[in-house]
Amino acid sequence: MPLPHRWWRPALGALILAGALCAETLTLNQAVSEAIEKNAGLLAERANIAIADARILTARLRPNPVLTAGSNHLDFLGTGFNDVNGGGPTEISLHSEFTVERGGKRQARVAVAAATRSVVELQFLNAARALALDVQNAFVDVLLAKSVLALARENLEFANTTVNVNTVRLKAGEIAELELARSRLAALQSENSVRRAELQVRTSLTRLETVMGRAKRSPAFDVAGELRRDAAIPDRDEIQRLAADLRPDLLGLRRDTERAGAEWKSQIAQAKPDYTFGAEYIRQQVNAKANSLTFEIGIPIPIFNRNQGEIARAAAERRQAELRLRALEASIAGEIESAWRQLVTARDLLHSIETRMLQQARDVRDITEFSYRRREATLLELLDAQRTFNETMQAYNEARAEYARILYVVDSISGKPIQ
Repeated sequence: MPLPHRWWRPALGALILAGALCAETLTLNQAVSEAIEKNAGLLAERANIAIADARILTARLRPNPVLTAGSNHLDFLGTGFNDVNGGGPTEISLHSEFTVERGGKRQARVAVAAATRSVVELQFLNAARALALDVQNAFVDVLLAKSVLALARENLEFANTTVNVNTVRLKAGEIAELELARSRLAALQSENSVRRAELQVRTSLTRLETVMGRAKRSPAFDVAGELRRDAAIPDRDEIQRLAADLRPDLLGLRRDTERAGAEWKSQIAQAKPDYTFGAEYIRQQVNAKANSLTFEIGIPIPIFNRNQGEIARAAAERRQAELRLRALEASIAGEIESAWRQLVTARDLLHSIETRMLQQARDVRDITEFSYRRREATLLELLDAQRTFNETMQAYNEARAEYARILYVVDSISGKPIQ
């Protein structure tokens, strides 16, 4: 039985659906989430949290008691212990001792380990903040490359249209063959621009996958979204307030200052000697039979080693942490000032291009094209108008991308939580 003449339509629909399912298109939030989950460098930072947890467990442990078993004066050589030779007697002993930590050493160790864990966690959050900004910048690069590709294709279409018009005009004897050759050369240049733009899109997508932590590249990988465009920019004082409250690196250094103080207290506690208590049971056999107990206490005398070096080191580290905190606070203030000014400049530049240049460049190109079709403008004038339009559009695309980038930078500087 012959197949209907439209039998291929369901099959074509299935192929299109399969292609859509194979395509992998991510939004910015999805790209950031995958990077946080899979980036190997960030996973290595996250492993430090588990290491810090293990150190807290170690800090909580108490010293182990020691049990010693021994036997003295064994008659393995056959002397024969008796009252005449006065040998022996054979002794069997059990000795046990344990250490009592003084000065709150254990509590101090736990405080240092807990503070270190907080510092490590904040360092991980700061690494995630930096990674998120890298992903956002790479994502913006992809969107910029796509806008450049769209512009290149528009220019190619315009150039091909000019070639078609000149082909008709040459056949009608209205222009010289040289003018058609020039328009074809402009079209070939536009084709090369499209190829370069396509390569840049693929390169930017590959870089984004690398930042996300993908070991294998997917040829179907793509992104979806628009360049970020906030109507209102945040206030500078608000950025400073958020940074002071939310920046994980700043919070980490504050916590590290507390950790250094806890370390200093821990080293002071280490200077106090620990007591050792012991007990021993002795059993005498053969020519003497007796049981005895011995108790002892060991008290170190801190004459030479009073942990002076470690106390001095901890005090120096505490001062170092305080200085690092002050330096970071000054650095963040400078970052905020610079980023805010860049944000204002990027916003004003983008607004200027949109309101004063973009439409004029398009109008000049369209009017020149209309005049050229009516033989009121030369090909050079048309190509110059097209070049001016292309440069204006490139500046517009770059301004949009720069404004989006600086918005993400401001978010990162202020320490806003990653969405």
